Amino acid sequence: MQSEASPHTLTAKARLQWEIFLVALAFFTRIPIPKDTPYSADRLNKANRYFGLVGCLIGTISAAVYLLAVQCFPANIAIGFAIVASLLITGAFHEDGLADVFDGFGGGWTVEQKLDIMKDSRLGTYGAAALIMMLTFKWLALSELAELNKLLPAIALFTLHGLSRICAASLIFSYPYVRADQNSKVKPLANQQSPYDLWVLIFTGCFILLLLPLALATALVLILGLTRYGCGLWFKQQLGGYTGDCLGATQQLSELAGYLVILAFFTT
Repeated sequence: MQSEASPHTLTAKARLQWEIFLVALAFFTRIPIPKDTPYSADRLNKANRYFGLVGCLIGTISAAVYLLAVQCFPANIAIGFAIVASLLITGAFHEDGLADVFDGFGGGWTVEQKLDIMKDSRLGTYGAAALIMMLTFKWLALSELAELNKLLPAIALFTLHGLSRICAASLIFSYPYVRADQNSKVKPLANQQSPYDLWVLIFTGCFILLLLPLALATALVLILGLTRYGCGLWFKQQLGGYTGDCLGATQQLSELAGYLVILAFFTT
């Protein structure tokens, strides 16, 4: 009678998942990966499952930068360093999506006009205003958390960098992709995802939430769920579905919403 899975098979499966994670890391961040990492459109499509895990890594690095900087500088300055670190790690990937969405939705009348504006690399007034407000509110929320306890910003950074990316990635399972041309930033991610991809995302989110008090975890699930739902409806109304920029905007809005939930939890 043969065993269900030989050690060789298990090792090969683990290696495949590690390589898919590395593809996700290379796609969503500027962190270098081994040059011999196998790449294919199929693997990039599957990389969506590790969006939340990559977020946890980004959050860990940002939190570490904050904790080191706060030993030498006031907390609000240390938070500035943490935010800059996250921008450098990701190449402002999601902030770019936020700006493009606000430029497109604010400046276009038709779906085609909105998509063309979102594809334009130039930054417009709507996008600039959205970026300024987003970065300012994140800095303010984290600074207020530091006033309550200097460890809270580190906890918030780790938690929301992970959960916000899970919210963004989960939109792929609920809405159609409205652009599938060669100029798309996430063309391979637009393909149909498997239930396994979704379950990996859910498991990652559950792991993060289990580290938090039950009441706070419940509040985050509720508010982030509403944020995701609102973003999905907004994108559906404006475009008929989502684009890669929409995923970036969802990540940014979810991250800020989560910081505000944590702040409200510890001040009420």
